[in-house]
Amino acid sequence: MDTPSGNIHEFSVSELAGSLKRTVEDAFGHVRVRGELGRVVVAKSGHVYFDLKDEKSVITSIAWKGTAAHFRFKPEEGLEVIIEGRMSTYPGRSQYQLIVETMEPAGAGALMALLDERRKKLAAEGLFDADHKQAIPFLPRTIGVVTSPTGAVIRDILHRLRDRFPCHVLLWPVLVQGEAAAGQIAEAINGFNALEAGGRVPRPDLIIVARGGGSIEDLWAFNEEIVVRAAFESKIPLISAVGHETDTTLIDYASDRRAPTPTGAAEIAVPVRAELKASLDTLGGRLVAGLSRLIERRRTELRSAARALPRPTSLLELKRQRFDMVADKLDGALLAGAAEKRSKLLVLTARLRPVTLRRDIQQKRERLSDRSGRLAPAATRILRDQRRALGNWAARLEALSHTSALKRGFVLVRDGDGKLVRTGASLASGASVELEFADARRGAVIDGAPGAVPPAPVARPKAKPLPKAKPRAAGQGTLF
Repeated sequence: MDTPSGNIHEFSVSELAGSLKRTVEDAFGHVRVRGELGRVVVAKSGHVYFDLKDEKSVITSIAWKGTAAHFRFKPEEGLEVIIEGRMSTYPGRSQYQLIVETMEPAGAGALMALLDERRKKLAAEGLFDADHKQAIPFLPRTIGVVTSPTGAVIRDILHRLRDRFPCHVLLWPVLVQGEAAAGQIAEAINGFNALEAGGRVPRPDLIIVARGGGSIEDLWAFNEEIVVRAAFESKIPLISAVGHETDTTLIDYASDRRAPTPTGAAEIAVPVRAELKASLDTLGGRLVAGLSRLIERRRTELRSAARALPRPTSLLELKRQRFDMVADKLDGALLAGAAEKRSKLLVLTARLRPVTLRRDIQQKRERLSDRSGRLAPAATRILRDQRRALGNWAARLEALSHTSALKRGFVLVRDGDGKLVRTGASLASGASVELEFADARRGAVIDGAPGAVPPAPVARPKAKPLPKAKPRAAGQGTLF
């Protein structure tokens, strides 16, 4: 029998959505779900929205800001996790969702798989190449330490530095675990590199990034990509000292040197001052002893060489004897030299007698008179020949000049632009031309088309034949 519709309770949309919400929350007030993360989105508010899925289904999930801040690792797509929370609905979109209260990896295998995948990716980019490693300074003046200010790590580092070689230490306090740890560690590394050399805060010569031991989840901040890239890009040499000797994080691959423990990082950073002092004392003693032996050996060699040398008096005796022999010969040599020079002077003086000089001057005067007499006729003859040659060239030039041709009755024709006319065909009927005669220039107008028969020429006396001239250079115009 059908139930009358008037007996069914009538819900509003909001009432029905609220009833469904209470039903779902009552039935699934606490659930534990295992699945794979997909489409992870971190909102500006800090809330984390993601999908939890398996091979058949997907559940929309939310981790509020306060809950996400306590995650020991950063949620990433593809990571398998175990979540505890409660189911609820979102009436505005008619969908159910999982409100996350805790999240942990589904075993260490999931994190290790994610870690290995990230390691391969960063290695392919060259972040772990040995070519980028920097040398650790032998004796740094200032060391920057990036670690928690409250843990035992900073105390161990300071204690070991104080025992080995005290130096200036700058601590950049950071979280070393949790969601915000990776960003703070990367910011600290970049901050040390941003310090200016010689500034109010000294720039470190070496950076130590340190943390105590823990599980893979505890050390996960040092596997984050932002931390690894900051260590790779650091211009200051960096030592990583994260966890115990058996713990390995990605920052260890990107750092310039890995220390097994934070205490080991301090031992790598500075030498032992007492050992340096002892080494210097030993080297100083060896230097003094070596110099003493060298001086003694040189003294012995000098004594041996001195024995082989002759006495100074014996060296001077031979020279003194030679000097006495030369001194004895000096007076005679001076007299003989003076007598020889006197003889040469007498010979030269005889050549300078007045009679000899007058005869020489007379000979030179006669030679000069002879050449002066021949100079005038020679100059007259050369001048006559040059004048005759110049006259010949002038006659040739006059014969070849266009003015000479004009005097013989030819005319030079120019068009209205003043250019020479070379052919009659280039002049049109009625064109104005200028005729240049031997004595003047006259204007004219062309009458008749090209090719017209000109009037019969008037008989003229036969002109004398022109002398044979050389070919005229181009550009001298046309003669009529």
